[in-house]
Amino acid sequence: MWTLTGFADEISPDLEEQLETLDAESMRFMELRSVWNKNVLDLTDRELGGIKTALAERGIGVSSIGSPIGKIPVADPFEPHVERFRRALQAAHILGAPYVRVFSFFIPKGEDPTSYRDEVLGRMGALAREAEGSGVTLLHENEKEIYGDVPERCREILEEVGSPALRAAWDAANFVQCGVTRPYSEGFEALRPFVEYVHVKDAVAETGGVVPAGEGDGELRETVSALRASGFDGFFSLEPHLASAGSYSGFSGPDLFSRAAGAFKGLLREQDIEWR
Repeated sequence: MWTLTGFADEISPDLEEQLETLDAESMRFMELRSVWNKNVLDLTDRELGGIKTALAERGIGVSSIGSPIGKIPVADPFEPHVERFRRALQAAHILGAPYVRVFSFFIPKGEDPTSYRDEVLGRMGALAREAEGSGVTLLHENEKEIYGDVPERCREILEEVGSPALRAAWDAANFVQCGVTRPYSEGFEALRPFVEYVHVKDAVAETGGVVPAGEGDGELRETVSALRASGFDGFFSLEPHLASAGSYSGFSGPDLFSRAAGAFKGLLREQDIEWR
């Protein structure tokens, strides 16, 4: 059965309001990116412990640490970032999260991404090796302006690194915003062997604007159908970005988050797909 989760800081910076909305949507998992306007990697062990207790009281788990790892310029020093990455793994262990989201580094504007291929692959391989044996799987999210922004380079990263600790988070809206106007048609088959997690948001190719699932050009209906046919059994994480969207976060508020949840549940009902 498929499992719904979501970036709870899209609801509110306040943990209690996040949990209230998740409860109202009958969602038993959340993706932790920030709480109290504080990034998950900057939370203390005590704060993480308090969050863990609050979630346990509600019967809510953490599906993934929504970290910003890999969202730095590719030319920035790597070793300090590795230390920050280790904090992401610690947070995952404290909260019992099986996944940590990562990115493949910002490429200088106007430059050819392929000229940074070796550097990116070296860095992604180093992160994967850190994760191997930890019980945590890294999820590479395709994103604007990073090396792995389009299906071809996403697959290249995953194939070349070749680690079971590095898998793919599929984000149709991000592909659309990178000029992949038909993500399912242009990239799903190539990436399906690596897809272990799905971010739920859609986008309009003409404007780049983010919209609820099924209302844009992200081919979410086709993707959902193909995932079911291929035996996918994992998390679908709501990341609506319906009020605002930035390089490091987005916001929707409780009402728009619920609207996004309703839109995706509607897509699932269309195909008689059960979820929890």
